[in-house]
Amino acid sequence: MTHIPINTPFWLEPKPVMFPPTNLALKEPDGLLAVGGALTPEWLLQAYSNGIFPWFNPGEPILWWTPNPRSVLFIDSLKIKRSLRKTIQKLEWDESLTVTLDQNFTGVMQACATVSREGQDGTWISPEMLSAYQSLHQSGHAHSVEVWQKGQLVGGLYGIAIGKMFFGESMFSKVSDSSKIALVALAMQLKAWGFELIDTQVETPHLNSLGASTLSRVAFEKVIQQQINQPFKPQKWQFSIDWADAVYGHCQTECKTP
Repeated sequence: MTHIPINTPFWLEPKPVMFPPTNLALKEPDGLLAVGGALTPEWLLQAYSNGIFPWFNPGEPILWWTPNPRSVLFIDSLKIKRSLRKTIQKLEWDESLTVTLDQNFTGVMQACATVSREGQDGTWISPEMLSAYQSLHQSGHAHSVEVWQKGQLVGGLYGIAIGKMFFGESMFSKVSDSSKIALVALAMQLKAWGFELIDTQVETPHLNSLGASTLSRVAFEKVIQQQINQPFKPQKWQFSIDWADAVYGHCQTECKTP
């Protein structure tokens, strides 16, 4: 979990909705920019539009972060290992496992909050965070991917979309590969809509194994501005493609992982 350092640089009042320049973020802890503000849709959309996201312990003031470098997943660089490809191919005739978009946003967030994570005690997904992102979901800016097995929610992820930029927040898996399936399905649909990358926030070996790489904060912010300014109507999402079939096309040209 996060801890508030003594040398926090900026305190934000609830109004006006304004962040300090991101180049003033701390180097230790990496990317801490400000404390305070509010978890309203206005604050959150302003934050994500500038590469900033909230992450803090329940009961503490809101902490706003902009890590440098930034972990991102360019969709064309997505690595889908052979074992996962075989699992996805089986979905075409395995009716017990299905993938949906925006069918149970609250359930996905709640599941992400309960999954134990290495090096983390408890969760940052508090009732306050849940309520804030539910508001964004209702306005068509926050989205979820659900993986179902025999009608039970067994995996998924959620994040924020502004223009053609998707900011990933968290994922969970209750059965093998279910979170990876959610990510692959999302990536294929985003690619079909003209999205180029997914913000994955902080570098981890797991994300790198899926094809994530890092960008400097300056480079990341340039990409954000390019992507968020591409028109894409906020709305409830649903698949417009056969995402499993799209995996085959993707792997014909992009998959190089055995």
